[in-house]
Amino acid sequence: MTGGFLTTHVLDTALGTPAEGLKIELYDLSGDAPALIATKITNADGRTDGPILPTEDFKTGQYELVFYAGDYLRGQGGELPEPLFLDLIPIRFGMAQDDHYHVPLLLSPFGFSTYRGS
Repeated sequence: MTGGFLTTHVLDTALGTPAEGLKIELYDLSGDAPALIATKITNADGRTDGPILPTEDFKTGQYELVFYAGDYLRGQGGELPEPLFLDLIPIRFGMAQDDHYHVPLLLSPFGFSTYRGS
């Protein structure tokens, strides 16, 4: 395969729905300090409109996705304690080859999980 790329998908496991309107930032960790390379907002399907890191910008290395879970959770209504148990969720990962990397987030107010998806 030539031309790697990165996608993500956020599901709200407390509501059983895609997490629409959740802000995500992508950082390149290869330099002396993290470098912001993309900011996206999830759509009605809990995905970004296109890869968060498209083929033309892809390079192997260390990256970090930061999910603005607190802003999203506050926007869902309902009572949540302040400060929130989860606010910013950083996920650091490596991409070692030109391939499709998919890093989904399963989210609730009191827990999350991730994995390398397909």
